[in-house]
Amino acid sequence: MDLPILLVVIIVLALIFDYINGFHDAANSIATIVSTKVLSPFQAVIWAAVWNFAAFFLAAYVIGEFKIGNTIAKSVNENFINLEVIFAGLIAAIAWNLLTWWFGIPSSSSHTLIGGFLGAALMYALVSDYHAVALAQPDLGFFEKIKLSIHQLFTQKVVKYDKVIPIFLFIFLAPIIGMIISVLITLLIVNIAKRTNPRKADHIFRKLQLVSSALFSLGHGTNDAQKVMGIIGAAVIYYHVSMLGDPVYTSMDGAHQFTYFVEHYYWVPFTSFLMIALGTMSGGWKIVKTMGTRITKVTPLEGVSAETAGAITLFLTEHFGIPVSTTHTITGAIIGVGLTKRISAVRWGITVSLLWAWILTIPISAIVAGITYLLVIMVK
Repeated sequence: MDLPILLVVIIVLALIFDYINGFHDAANSIATIVSTKVLSPFQAVIWAAVWNFAAFFLAAYVIGEFKIGNTIAKSVNENFINLEVIFAGLIAAIAWNLLTWWFGIPSSSSHTLIGGFLGAALMYALVSDYHAVALAQPDLGFFEKIKLSIHQLFTQKVVKYDKVIPIFLFIFLAPIIGMIISVLITLLIVNIAKRTNPRKADHIFRKLQLVSSALFSLGHGTNDAQKVMGIIGAAVIYYHVSMLGDPVYTSMDGAHQFTYFVEHYYWVPFTSFLMIALGTMSGGWKIVKTMGTRITKVTPLEGVSAETAGAITLFLTEHFGIPVSTTHTITGAIIGVGLTKRISAVRWGITVSLLWAWILTIPISAIVAGITYLLVIMVK
């Protein structure tokens, strides 16, 4: 089957984004284990990458489905998706990811991708509405046409809010859940181990941190690789439904379309997990420094607590098919272990800066994607 050039470009860009996501988010998996000196940075990224890829087998053969990928693929109304929309969303996501990586800001690759997808789809709808208004009322001025187009846009269901609202809510809920679980685990461990010899306890928790970081890397791979699967899935499903009119796809509802896509393009999930693992192996030391030392100082005991809390949060959200930010999750967990010492142990200035980066990620990605979509259709 010969695929359209733009679809091939989208698949390549999505896998590049997946790779960038890996080295951008490597810090999430290795920050605490590096800052506690349990592993060197090189050892840590290899360890995290192995478990990132192992997440493929967990999702495919233990969980048996890819819920998060389906959520991403179906976050936008199918009537407002085309290959140009997906292309523009990916360009915006890659640009924002590279920018935040360069400045060492641990922003969310997940929300970057979602923001880009939504922004490009909304611009596609706005442009379509503008052409419809211009055709129906050619005598109106430019700004009157824009005003009517925007009004028309708000009457359309471009975004599937049942999918997107939980994603927005978990910008704040994921770190809070991670923080609460982290506090509880830390207090539990401290009470259990309070009579243990400090040197012996430190040795035990250094070993346990290998387990907790592996669990978090499993959660990271399971969560983040599926987002790229979702974007590629949206593009391939559009190709089969709108360009080929494939009766197999057109006879199914959205959820079954994605399941069928996974079954017949099985190399997509495999490659998505592989690319994020390779990206993780490339590391991201600038962000490791922010996550591992600048939020709060972390001991091996606290590293175990933070990583275990982060892993539990990621597995819970994956169970419900809610894409969350691994960055937000582990940040909340690290703050949680800091709070068990004292409130001042958390460097709140750094935390507030991170919060602003999180809040701005989706709107900035959406704006960049919208502008990119305009440029693409102008060139086309």
